[in-house]
Amino acid sequence: MATMKSVTTGAENKIDVVDIERPVPGPKDVLMKIRACGICGTDTFFLHIGGMPAGADGSMRPIPLGHEPAGEIVEVGAEVTELKVGDRVVVNPQGVPSGIIGCGGEHGAMSEYLLLEDAEIGKTVAVFPDTVPFDVASLNEPMAVARHCVNRSEAKPADKVVVFGAGPIGLGATIWLKLRGVEHVVVADVIPERLETALAVGADAVINSATEDVTARLTELHGEATNALGQPRAGTDIYIDAAGVAAVFNATVDAAKWGAKLVMVAVQKKGADIDLGGMLRSELTLVASQGYPTEIFEVTPEIVEHHERFAKLISHRVPFTEAERAFELAMTPGAAEKVVVTFDS
Repeated sequence: MATMKSVTTGAENKIDVVDIERPVPGPKDVLMKIRACGICGTDTFFLHIGGMPAGADGSMRPIPLGHEPAGEIVEVGAEVTELKVGDRVVVNPQGVPSGIIGCGGEHGAMSEYLLLEDAEIGKTVAVFPDTVPFDVASLNEPMAVARHCVNRSEAKPADKVVVFGAGPIGLGATIWLKLRGVEHVVVADVIPERLETALAVGADAVINSATEDVTARLTELHGEATNALGQPRAGTDIYIDAAGVAAVFNATVDAAKWGAKLVMVAVQKKGADIDLGGMLRSELTLVASQGYPTEIFEVTPEIVEHHERFAKLISHRVPFTEAERAFELAMTPGAAEKVVVTFDS
């Protein structure tokens, strides 16, 4: 029996690297050798709570981790005609029948190999060329999240936009906004190094919200406007929350002009007291953005075309043999922008 190593949740805030049986593809399946897999905030959330709730008694069950893989196909089922051994692919974690990959499903991509059942181009996988490194290709899934957020914003070229949070999703949204032709995109964060990355990927300006007055700075950058009562506000059209903290809502309501829009893509850690009267006075539209209903492979050709730009999002590349260090980095606030685990060929 061939075995492989795979990462699962362990005790709270710990991973377990376990030896499990290497999957064997059925007639409609393919086996993928993982070459790179990103670590996401969802992974660290499962680690913080020690797995996934198993029942009404509050017990937790361990789950395999990893849902941002890139790799190559090494075995193909007899009935699979679209794919062949050697194809380099990215994956739709929600495109297999055994549950969401790395998020409670049967399989996780932080493993040496990944079984993809009922493999189908455009549904399960997309093929990418060898001009794109595997570590950059592994950004496909989070960049689909960022793309859906930008699609939900309906941003037009003349719109003035601010993105709160210069993590991978916020920076990805910044890239998509600029590729969409949006003329002025500002990024706000509290970590200077992240703001430097924001400028490197194309942000027109940045705000350190720990040291600067956000409303005053946005007014300086985007001009003056008013709310419905004629009170002075910033000229910003669209606010994107890729930070997931209550301060973003407060800063938005304080600055929002009449008819502004707030797009919420970050997972909110806890409920926030929102100034609903302030929202009313600005007729602020709140738009929620969840996942990637259509975007998972919509983004792939553009990542291929602009892969050098997207590569700037990766702050740490850590070999799979040091998986514990990789997850520690990802769980330490401010220690890393984006950690990608790499696998030897």
